[in-house]
Amino acid sequence: MSGQNSGSKKELFKILVGAAWIDGEIQESESKYLQRIVTENELGDDPEVQSLLSTETPIPANKCYLWLEDYLGNNPTEKDYQNLVSALSALVYSDGYIDTEEAKLLTQIQNLDLNKSSPKSAFDKFLHAIQKFYRRSINQ
Repeated sequence: MSGQNSGSKKELFKILVGAAWIDGEIQESESKYLQRIVTENELGDDPEVQSLLSTETPIPANKCYLWLEDYLGNNPTEKDYQNLVSALSALVYSDGYIDTEEAKLLTQIQNLDLNKSSPKSAFDKFLHAIQKFYRRSINQ
């Protein structure tokens, strides 16, 4: 997450929290990873970040969608996309176990080619991949 301003670091952190709740609970390894992100990016003094870390209530999928939209905006850059993929991958792999649905999500996201699509259609594809993942996880 280095090289981003504190606002986009916070937005990415919020997405990671939402992704950590995908299975209905935050695993200990995911919690440790999120704590490390907070420390590395000096987000510990932010009240919203502290609230997200301390909540025991799952983050609803629609809230995560809003955070994705805020993070990527209308014209996502390759750097924004790569930062998101990198951070989500680290979160998913943090417990040493890759859930089938998590693996599918990462594969779909990594297979998007922002260079061949308009920014809006690339964002739509990305959001669609996230939505499919959430729908599958909610229906299990």
